[in-house]
Amino acid sequence: MTSFVSRLKRGAGRWAVLLAVLGTHDATAQNWPSFRGLHAGGVADGQNLPALGSAEKGLNAKWKTSIPGLAHSSPVVWGDRLYVTTAVSSAGDDSFKAGLYGEGTASEDRSIHQWKVFALDKRTGKIVWEKVAYRGVPKEKRHIKATYANSTPATNGAYVVAFFGSQGLYAFTSDGTLAWKKDLGRLDVGAYDAPDYEWGPASSPIIFENKVIVQVDTQDEDYLLALDLGSGETVWKTDRDELPSWGTPTVCPGESRAELVTNGSRFIRGYDPTTGKERWRLGGSSQITAPTPICEEGVIVVVSGRRPEKPIFVIRPGAAGDITLAENQTSSADIVWSRQGRGSYMPTPLVYRGLLYVLQNQGILDCYELETGKEVYRRRLPHGGSGFSGSPVAADGVLYLPGEDGDVFAVKAGPRFELLSRMSLGEPLMTSPALSDGMLYLRAHHHVYAFGY
Repeated sequence: MTSFVSRLKRGAGRWAVLLAVLGTHDATAQNWPSFRGLHAGGVADGQNLPALGSAEKGLNAKWKTSIPGLAHSSPVVWGDRLYVTTAVSSAGDDSFKAGLYGEGTASEDRSIHQWKVFALDKRTGKIVWEKVAYRGVPKEKRHIKATYANSTPATNGAYVVAFFGSQGLYAFTSDGTLAWKKDLGRLDVGAYDAPDYEWGPASSPIIFENKVIVQVDTQDEDYLLALDLGSGETVWKTDRDELPSWGTPTVCPGESRAELVTNGSRFIRGYDPTTGKERWRLGGSSQITAPTPICEEGVIVVVSGRRPEKPIFVIRPGAAGDITLAENQTSSADIVWSRQGRGSYMPTPLVYRGLLYVLQNQGILDCYELETGKEVYRRRLPHGGSGFSGSPVAADGVLYLPGEDGDVFAVKAGPRFELLSRMSLGEPLMTSPALSDGMLYLRAHHHVYAFGY
């Protein structure tokens, strides 16, 4: 992998990737600031996690805390605080429909909700504060498999930002004080080919320098928006021509420039995160896009899972203009390699120690050489049948894969598939884990769990 990344860096006029940032991870791995952690990479070595046991028997579970309402948002961590969001229905304990199915029906729950942000002590699970961001009837519908709080919050330690779709964007200080809020109007996010369906938004906010960046692709308006983190004032807004999408944008840092990368149906695009100006675009994605772009080991990886395309793209940083591949072309000066028919529909892929892992909704784990695209293995996980919506993470040579049935699979990283353990939480698990200071945090249907020594 060292020689591979070196070759990527040597390209004349190319963007030299900061290997210290993209290819290595702080051994303390204290902060997990947004969806899937740093640059959405999902990797944090130096955790020294124990073998996963049974949550029902309390093995290795340091604490679990009940959180009311419904949410598919994942936990984020900064310092000694863990943040989660939720939407609490006044109709009672509402539910969603997990599983593998193609039904596009919206939920019937149109009761008054409270959209909340919780701050927990990450060592004990004690709720430090909870704040109501918005109260009212939902302004949009949600898919029966979704919730009204799908978007993962983002934090830099001083602020925590929560995106509740049509209910607005909210920034709280670390002590729970509301700093500002932004109304983005009613966001109609649903099936591109069936406008009557509404599935609800899921793209999460990110923080870059002093800006909050959100990706808003709907049936009506499509744009990227950057707001001042301290005031909520608009820094820039870039219009897009896209179909509805659900992936989170990612900023990839570099020696000469940073790149803001978005997954979209018409184009995967790279922007200047300082100005919002588009730098490059890549066609050939699926017409429904949910996985988030990742920046790891000197490359950008973007996938999507809607047939017939279901592509995987491994992209060199520093591109310019339209870099769409010609018919039957799989690589170019800007594309390390690509493959059709193997992208994931919901889970974001994982790059770890020279290998690319792509987890399919139905529980098939694909492993490829990152440098060449050569398939290393394809194995099916022994899950209970509901499939996988959350995204895998990695630490210290182990992959952790969350399943909708409430099982977490620990798989040994490397070219040979080896299932190390399987832990059952006993409740549905739709979110992605967070890693921080030797702890694995899981946000399930009713509880947040912490596992560690």
